[in-house]
Amino acid sequence: MRVTRIDPRSRSQAGQFLALPWRIYRDIPQWVPPLTGDAWRMLDVRRNPFFRHSQAAFFLAEDSGEAVGRLAVLDNHNFNRFNRSRTAFFYLFECQNDPLASSHLFEAGLEWARSQGLDRMYGPKGFTALDGMGMLARGFEHRPALGIPYNPPYYPSLIEAAGFQTAGEVVSGYLPGSFRLPERIHALSERVQRRRGLRVARYHTRRDLRALAPKLGDLYNASLRGTSGNVPFTQDEMKAIARQMMAFADPRLVKVVLKGDDPVGFLFAYPDISAAIQRTGGRIFPFGWIDLLRELRRTRWININGMGIVEEYRGLGGTAILFSELEKSVREGGFEHAEIVQIGVENLPMQREMRGLGIDFYKAHRMYEREI
Repeated sequence: MRVTRIDPRSRSQAGQFLALPWRIYRDIPQWVPPLTGDAWRMLDVRRNPFFRHSQAAFFLAEDSGEAVGRLAVLDNHNFNRFNRSRTAFFYLFECQNDPLASSHLFEAGLEWARSQGLDRMYGPKGFTALDGMGMLARGFEHRPALGIPYNPPYYPSLIEAAGFQTAGEVVSGYLPGSFRLPERIHALSERVQRRRGLRVARYHTRRDLRALAPKLGDLYNASLRGTSGNVPFTQDEMKAIARQMMAFADPRLVKVVLKGDDPVGFLFAYPDISAAIQRTGGRIFPFGWIDLLRELRRTRWININGMGIVEEYRGLGGTAILFSELEKSVREGGFEHAEIVQIGVENLPMQREMRGLGIDFYKAHRMYEREI
């Protein structure tokens, strides 16, 4: 067993690192591969804006010359500065069912984090707040929403065997397209909008969304004041995320709550194209993009990837606006299934309200931590 730190600027070494999941998941029909361009861009120190302010180390475990595990460890300077912490994130963990390989990987990652002056490791958590987080611990029989992690059932035991302890969960909920809110929720939404001078903006083109992206980034950053555990986006990260949003966004499914011209809330939903990504193996070129575009039009699944409203409106009926728009997005798009992705289990009020609507929280992703 040998663990080496790879150089992501080496195409052959990065290729080894990125190829491993295809072998681990070859017999798992639920797995959705990453888009190959996005996967390469994540490791590219020139194109990933994370590397303009922070650093990462990438490790590969080999047995008899064959890759059996991988791990990324991130030192996010902006996160640690904002949260006054010294935390390392682990991410992109993949491994065969071999506790020796996984323990060697984490030993190497912990040693690197220690050399950076960090005192805690936490994860799985990625380069930005929009990267899917956690280790799947419940719901293995279901295909993951686009961009949300999937892993074999033995992964949590490998993490725990390496000395990590549970540090919370995020849950995802299923909602049938036939669900209907009580009429009083729609009435409350309209009443709150009138009284508070709010309106829900709808969008028709990707150009509209592109112009909106900077304001949404500012809204997200402003919402972090006085909180911990998150980090504001840089301008470069906002631009990169906006490009990702544009690729598969349906403008009709993005709703923004405005006070005047300023966003104060949002609902992001995307048509789920995971089935097409499975068919193409994550490759867009030369012809995969045709299948992806067709899936955008014919999919009956929708992923609710984010919803939120600024604190001053949460207790005043602002949440009713979001729920009302959620139902409209599902109903108007003719979707038969909806998944609301990754809500923190500590967000009990939101979970109670969603359970009351008939949402079944059928997946759970677990976070882990270990002192260094």
